[in-house]
Amino acid sequence: MPIEHVKLLAARVCIAAVLLSNVQCAVVFWARPQVYAPSFDLSGPAGEATVRGFAVLFLMWNVPYVVALWHPQRHRLSLYEASVMQALGTAGETAIFGMLPAGLPAARTALMRFILFDGGGFLVLLAAVWLTRTRYGPPHR
Repeated sequence: MPIEHVKLLAARVCIAAVLLSNVQCAVVFWARPQVYAPSFDLSGPAGEATVRGFAVLFLMWNVPYVVALWHPQRHRLSLYEASVMQALGTAGETAIFGMLPAGLPAARTALMRFILFDGGGFLVLLAAVWLTRTRYGPPHR
């Protein structure tokens, strides 16, 4: 198998790993919101609805990941979009973490998980960007 095909496959594996992690998070938030609501200091039907809302947002945000997975070189813009989204998530969550009072340990722990989750996803997507780079000419078809 030519090295370009191996790189493309490796990039797809990276993108798929982040996509599947994000979708898995959405599924568990949707299916069991009562488990996750307390980590955000939420409770009852309103807390469960909020966590289910997070699930919907996770799914919405993953559209560029699906497009990038299809063909990371042809749909490079989607790969860049997904990478920037992961970086923004990590930066935003880090900023929120910094503003959160120390007296909210459950919320701080939940935010730290998101920071690590999105930060790790960002690094994996950067690997996909690196793997799909081309030296000369248009992307491979």
